Amino acid sequence: MHEDDLKHVEFVVYCVETYKGIKKINGNAAYQLLKDAGAIEYIDNNYEALHTFSDESIVWNIDEFLKNRI
Repeated sequence: MHEDDLKHVEFVVYCVETYKGIKKINGNAAYQLLKDAGAIEYIDNNYEALHTFSDESIVWNIDEFLKNRI
């Protein structure tokens, strides 16, 4: 795996873990919600911007994405 790809995968995992922690839901539920809504791909595609955000801003951004998708 290319180093940049690994960074993206690690960041997606970090975002799912952060989302589940702040939303107080289990990891499977968080992952399934984000996957079904296309948010996993969104996080990966927007790595350059999102990885500079605070945890709260990441979760807010994901919530805004979900509002427009669900």
